[in-house]
Amino acid sequence: MRVLVAPDKFAGTLTASQAAAAIAAGWQAIRPHDELDLAPLSDGGPGFVETLHRALGGDLRAVQVSGPLGAPVRGSLLQIGDRIYLESAAACGLDLLPPDGRDPERATTYGVGELLTAALATGAPEIVVGLGGSASNDGGAGLLAALGAEPTAGLRAGGGALADLAAVDLAPARAATGRATLVAATDVDNPLLGPQGATAVYAPQKGATRDQVARLEAALAHWVERTSDPRAAGRPGAGAAGGLGFGLFLLGATRVSGIQLMLDAVGLADRAAVADLVITGEGTLDWQSQRGKVVSGAAWVSQRAARPCVVIAGSIELGRREIASMGVDAAYSITELAGSVQAARVGAADHLRALAGRIARIWSPA
Repeated sequence: MRVLVAPDKFAGTLTASQAAAAIAAGWQAIRPHDELDLAPLSDGGPGFVETLHRALGGDLRAVQVSGPLGAPVRGSLLQIGDRIYLESAAACGLDLLPPDGRDPERATTYGVGELLTAALATGAPEIVVGLGGSASNDGGAGLLAALGAEPTAGLRAGGGALADLAAVDLAPARAATGRATLVAATDVDNPLLGPQGATAVYAPQKGATRDQVARLEAALAHWVERTSDPRAAGRPGAGAAGGLGFGLFLLGATRVSGIQLMLDAVGLADRAAVADLVITGEGTLDWQSQRGKVVSGAAWVSQRAARPCVVIAGSIELGRREIASMGVDAAYSITELAGSVQAARVGAADHLRALAGRIARIWSPA
């Protein structure tokens, strides 16, 4: 039996590559003669650069930049031919902060702008920025500040500070991009503002209280007024990564689906066509999984190839009908195996291996 293993990261516990390796190890312990093809995936969020490098090779260069609250972190630039890929989560990712240290009013995308500045300095004609998994909610203001937009201090101080902006000069930032083509590879298609926007939907996951959500929404609305570009705020993907998509749109960036870019890059359709089963997975199978995430992308490829698709998730928050509507044939929860979410996170790789072994007994003939 040929099994294509194509998971996302399990946020906070395993990278996509680690998850794929754990699933493969558990499966082969039970069915050692099955042929496994590992294709870890990313939708633009954490692991975007690592996954592309694993699939496509290229030259990887480390760059020290500012983290979401200013502490230095290490990001990476991946150059493949004339194109450079970078990952916003490397500079403003939620996983860079402990749970009790998250503050979406102060978190900034300034470090993403520093990464983009380093990419522009190479002279590469095209730069792809993976968006997702951010701790920030600043509408891309920090990124623009790093490229020269004024006032620098106000723009790099986080989403909360945007409420106090009197005027904004984006011309230096736009000039800094030169003739480079910018592409925003987003993990979601949300607009910047409103009930489906960056703040209302995602800020609570970043630690925002109800009062902070209200303040951040008002601050982003003020930010849009100062940029005089409300149409960009309404574009799909403007709300990605706390509004970083909007900041890139102000620089003339185009948008692509992060998961579609990844599916094409790793050739998942061709690999699914010669497999008997596709296994994908992520930390939480929930409503977000249905909107441009790895699981939905892998399930779509499976359907197109007329292959069954199985999901392994840390926890499952969707019902059977919702899961079936994604094109998923079966979904299995690590939490059910471990007994609790906390237990599932402790020794996540061991639990994933054990569950993969159980699934192998079900789906692979002895």
